[in-house]
Amino acid sequence: MSTATTEKGSAPKRVDPAVLYISVTVSALFVAWGVFFTDNLGSVAEATLARVIENFGWLFVLASAGFVLLAAVLAFSRFGSIRLGKDGDRPEFSTVSWVAMMFSAGMGIGLMFYGASEPLMRMSSPPPGTAEAGTDDAARVALEYSYFHWAIHPWAMYAVAGLALAYFGFRKSGNSLISSAFRPLIGDRVDGPLGKSIDILAIFATLFGSAVSLGLGALQINSGLNSLWGIDDSTALAVSIIAVLTLMFVLSALSGVHRGIQWLSNGNMILAALLLLFVFVVGPTVFILNSQTEAMGGYLASLPKMSFMTGAFGGGEWLSGWTIFYWAWWISWTPFVGTFIARISRGRTIREFIVGVIIAPSVVSVVWFAILGGTALNQELHGGKLSEAVAKGEEAGLFATLENLPWFPITSVVVIVLVGLFFVSGADAASVVLGMLSSRGSMSPSRPVVILWGVLTGLVAAVLLLAGGLEAVKQVAIIAAFPFLFVMIGMCVSLVKALSAEPRVKQPAVRDDGGAKTPEFLADKETVA
Repeated sequence: MSTATTEKGSAPKRVDPAVLYISVTVSALFVAWGVFFTDNLGSVAEATLARVIENFGWLFVLASAGFVLLAAVLAFSRFGSIRLGKDGDRPEFSTVSWVAMMFSAGMGIGLMFYGASEPLMRMSSPPPGTAEAGTDDAARVALEYSYFHWAIHPWAMYAVAGLALAYFGFRKSGNSLISSAFRPLIGDRVDGPLGKSIDILAIFATLFGSAVSLGLGALQINSGLNSLWGIDDSTALAVSIIAVLTLMFVLSALSGVHRGIQWLSNGNMILAALLLLFVFVVGPTVFILNSQTEAMGGYLASLPKMSFMTGAFGGGEWLSGWTIFYWAWWISWTPFVGTFIARISRGRTIREFIVGVIIAPSVVSVVWFAILGGTALNQELHGGKLSEAVAKGEEAGLFATLENLPWFPITSVVVIVLVGLFFVSGADAASVVLGMLSSRGSMSPSRPVVILWGVLTGLVAAVLLLAGGLEAVKQVAIIAAFPFLFVMIGMCVSLVKALSAEPRVKQPAVRDDGGAKTPEFLADKETVA
């Protein structure tokens, strides 16, 4: 999402002082904590995470499975025909444009970072009880779990959040605030301290979730510079990269060249597609096709079991470091991605919305891991020793894979450029959403507020790297997402309650000539069963 998605010609609304000042103050205190008491921040985050995982890891697992089930029920029930808007509204964008824009709010930096490294790490350390490390079975399981972590489950979370925001925003004439989705549950209290607290939790989830992506991006650029020119990996260099890219974002925001950012985002997707095509053609093409087919079958067959694993009978440490981290990371992104998807979905039916939001991006994620992950696994199975590079740093996986293919200097530069552009456009998008949440839901938050949030996001990412590198980044993401998990559950309850009050639409009555009468709303306002 770029600031180009704001409403044209609309004047920025004034900020909500309570939401803005409280959230900025707490965020600034966090940054100060990391700067002046770095070691203490790292130890506290580690201890807090251990408590959250030990006591509530099951809730992350159960809730994520619940979001998938809820999305499926809503899509294929009678609710599926309800429009996100008035009954006469039709989609604002064509389906092709709609799907293309969803990709701009997706998982760019994460896919670049984990596309090759996650399958390699899972092959070296598969989930307990699944396969022997380093074997062909471990490689297959590695792809299955990559699909599990990046396909249906995360996009179901985004779909549920985006659906609630689009439904209350367009059909119930609400606003873009997360709190507006709670009106059926708490009534006018959404306009008071309780509603503001919900929006503040959404701000923290978005801030720290975005900081994770920026931290991953800085580490990967650092690794690319090392692979190309031998520049040593260091936390100081990663922090410097964050500073430079954050400055680029600020300059773009100040210049107001939002069309340029939108053009760069679209170009980024084309460049990523070309990289995938190149690896598919020059890499082990037949192996990619075979492994993708087999892993997809295994993923679909094992999906129910995977979805409810909590580590109660072993493997808890593995789950907390991977599956639960991912569920928390995706939950922290739901305010950002959900808001954007809702913004571009007016006029679609609930069925169209859910199927489009879940299926199309899931297919992209599967293709991404099939090509990059499949290539990396093939190299590892044939003595490539990529796992040794990944053991030194997860960010090295993609570069280690590309180094064994032609034109490595060119492809590695392409990766660095891609990550940098994902960083700038991602900071731009997240900052606009943070500005909206702190400006009473305005689609046109003021430029100073947007810049303020962009700078704070960069500072949080830098502080987390200083406090413990990648592990600290992951830890704080889960901690920040934990309270927002309850917000997500509340949104689902509120959405179902509001949908149940929707008037039922009569099925078309068939005429003798085979035609159909125009459906009408039931006069007695009978609710959907």
